[in-house]
Amino acid sequence: MTIATANEHAYDTLIFDIGDVLFTWSAGTKTTISPKTLHKILQTATWFEFEKGKISEAESYATVAREFGLDAKEVEEAFQGARDSLTSRSFMVNLIRELKPGRRVYAMSNISAPDWEVLRTKGADWDIFDGVFTSAAAGERKPNLGYYRHVLKVTGADPKRTIFVDDKLENLVTARSFGITTVLYDTFENVERALRNLCSNPISRAKQFLINNAGRHLSYTSTGEVIRENFAQLLILEATRNPSLVEYITYDGAFNFFQGHGELTTHEFPCDLDTTSIGLTIAPNIDAATKSRVMDTMLQYRNADNVLQVYFDDRRPRLDPVVCVNILTLFYSNGRGHELDDTLDWVYSVLENRAYLEGTRYYEGAETFLFFMTRLLAASPSVRRQFGALFKKRVAERIGTTGDALALAMRVHCCNEVGLDAAVDVERLLALQQVDGGWNDGWFYKYGSTDIKIANRGLTTAIAIEALQRSAVWTCGMFHSWNFLFIVILHAFRILQSFFHFFLGHKGFSFYF
Repeated sequence: MTIATANEHAYDTLIFDIGDVLFTWSAGTKTTISPKTLHKILQTATWFEFEKGKISEAESYATVAREFGLDAKEVEEAFQGARDSLTSRSFMVNLIRELKPGRRVYAMSNISAPDWEVLRTKGADWDIFDGVFTSAAAGERKPNLGYYRHVLKVTGADPKRTIFVDDKLENLVTARSFGITTVLYDTFENVERALRNLCSNPISRAKQFLINNAGRHLSYTSTGEVIRENFAQLLILEATRNPSLVEYITYDGAFNFFQGHGELTTHEFPCDLDTTSIGLTIAPNIDAATKSRVMDTMLQYRNADNVLQVYFDDRRPRLDPVVCVNILTLFYSNGRGHELDDTLDWVYSVLENRAYLEGTRYYEGAETFLFFMTRLLAASPSVRRQFGALFKKRVAERIGTTGDALALAMRVHCCNEVGLDAAVDVERLLALQQVDGGWNDGWFYKYGSTDIKIANRGLTTAIAIEALQRSAVWTCGMFHSWNFLFIVILHAFRILQSFFHFFLGHKGFSFYF
């Protein structure tokens, strides 16, 4: 599924199973027949024939009673109890009603005629359905192909624009064989998320999530603590260009990761070159003199290898290649990249030898290094020339690998930067969008001494939006480029046609296009 079709207009038909999707029921009875035996009866060939309307209710009870050594009257009582236990899932009905505008909605169930007569009297707002298909009326049942052919023929539904929801995998497999998109009903939460993701515009929903939580996009740790920091706020600002969404501390010089005292670390926490580099390249209204002064100070914190360290504190000699990338981005953005040749050489070695694959001291996963590399390549044409080909190879290696929502969003972003097709990861990213429109988790940063991870839903969502928007443009880019080329050629022929008609037509030449 491409972004161009991942919206409210892509699917125009929804088909829902009834039992265990729209209704629940209990296999517990007041008879001696156990729930296990009742479920076994439902899987017999005899019951299948009853559901298809081939035998009568009395005949089905009598036959299964013989097969299981039961009393036919008791079998009837057990199934009557099951009918009485049928309860509508109002939350499913409400969801369907919300998704229905602009779509046709159908029910498709394996159900006998007598059971359907009982079920239709239950409160389920049957008016939301444009039609209800029963196995008894169709003379077929799921997962048989004939039942699906019947429903598609009667409804005229396009399988490619149809979603089918069922609680049984075998029924979904058959639907998929027709090209129908399927959703397994395991929990309502999963089904609601899947249907909203398929039936709504993912980017619009994500943007609304950011707006709804403006000023409250706080980071949290893998231990459940909420922390107030500047780093993620600045990155959200860069991705969205919307200052109303974030809150961060402004500085007249070096930036601190935390907005106040250190959290889950030393109370007095030093400013760091990483957050400072991010802040000076993103925060508005910082003059060139301030940036120059801070960069001069940064140069004092190089180690014995002449590589820049993490903190403005000689008592914390820490090294991280992602931090180096962000510092390089600041320096190259301000025309001073040549002052950090040794740091740049080390970053190239990290990229060349894939030293980033398991993350770094302060950053989680491979994608964070590659993501921040795109900022450096955008800041410096010379670095892009030096790193570009290798960087593209390293990004290509990540396509289709495992990753959480943030890793996928960063990966798609990187693919967009170098013109790679990340369709497989786009689809996985879309599937992870939550009901509220945002994306969960996405560990991007961690405490170096304790390995406690930090995530921010606002950051994950902001990067996902940017990645998906640009992915849509890139996916359509080649198509539009060829269209544009065709239009140029067409106009050229039109001009030539006019030329020949005007200058040569009177001499007996003719030219038609």
